[in-house]
Amino acid sequence: MARRLFAGAGRRWLPFIVLLFIGVSPAAAQTATPEPEPDAEATMRFGPFALRSTIALTNVGVDTNVFNAADVENPQSDFTMTFTPTTDWWLRMGRTWINGRVDVDWVYYRRFASERSANSEYAVGVSRTFNRLALKGGARRLATRDRPGFEIDARSQRVETDWDGLVEMRVLAKTYVGAKALQGKTAFDKAAVFRDVNLALELDRTRTMRSVVVRHLWTPLTTVSLEIGREAERYVFSSLRDADSTRMTGTVNFQPLALVGGNATIGYRGYTPLSASVPAFRGLTTAMNLSYRLFGTTRLGLQAARDVQPSFEIDQPYYLESGLNFSAQQQVFGPFDVLGRIGRRRLAYRDRVGAPVDLSNRTDRIREVGIGVGYRLGTDKRFGVTLDRQSRTSTLDGVGYSGARLGVSLTYER
Repeated sequence: MARRLFAGAGRRWLPFIVLLFIGVSPAAAQTATPEPEPDAEATMRFGPFALRSTIALTNVGVDTNVFNAADVENPQSDFTMTFTPTTDWWLRMGRTWINGRVDVDWVYYRRFASERSANSEYAVGVSRTFNRLALKGGARRLATRDRPGFEIDARSQRVETDWDGLVEMRVLAKTYVGAKALQGKTAFDKAAVFRDVNLALELDRTRTMRSVVVRHLWTPLTTVSLEIGREAERYVFSSLRDADSTRMTGTVNFQPLALVGGNATIGYRGYTPLSASVPAFRGLTTAMNLSYRLFGTTRLGLQAARDVQPSFEIDQPYYLESGLNFSAQQQVFGPFDVLGRIGRRRLAYRDRVGAPVDLSNRTDRIREVGIGVGYRLGTDKRFGVTLDRQSRTSTLDGVGYSGARLGVSLTYER
């Protein structure tokens, strides 16, 4: 039985694995390139201090279903736009690097003031290298009213904070062994409610993880790693959801200067709830975000995800989310380009043993499709028009919806 399960999983994910190793091959050809510095993407330099900034005005247009309401509930439309300045910075002091990121979103809706928000994300990290030893640490704080995922349609305020640390020792010329620790916290606004459920009471939680990592510099632009660890999730007010997990993952990470960019993780998770009434999960997980540049005129993107996610519904306390998104952007002539994207996502819910649910082990499906055209103004500015459509179907009545967003965008890098 186990052999058949793993064989089936292998067939489903084989295309991703093949694409991943196809992507490694171009990077491997660049072995003569020296390993890039952490600030290789910087566009402005002031001595040891470096910056890279992006300003984006996006989604300037109409959202035809602001609240993701079902068709029978008369979806409402509104004019919207989002302004996003983002800055990455690096500071070098000898063998010590300090880096950070500031990302702010101002989201505007003309009619529905309740949907307006100012979202912010701040991150800082520090690393210090010695002859064979490296110490790294970081912190992140996200304060946002964006939807927390594909399940909850309400734009509810929440704050996420994360801290992590790594101690790493070089044991061979290109191989490192380390110990990693992570702690995170998610806290919803006390008044955040969705479908008569208080999100703070159901989803406020902490997460801790301890793991061992083996990392190998395959090429100057490609790193592979293996990580084995234990994870614990503890809920502040809903202890029924508490769970421990064993994770084993393999990751390939590509530096920004590589022909293939991004990272890909494939692994195994043993998810064990502490309550006997919540079923366990054992199976494949993945997290991929890859891009590929071809001949300087084509850019392909692939995002894939599969993992356990907490649900706000106590009788179906979690779901297995699996999804795949693909995008392609092609320069057609001169500064003009066209783009297309398509995505599919599946939310497979798990019932609490003996719970009175409306529909046992229900499954929701989300479909996304988008098209657009763009005009590049020099090397650092782009103007675009996009049309995106998203829909959700469910085996449970009243959950599905459909909506579209037509908007223009202007991005500027400096």
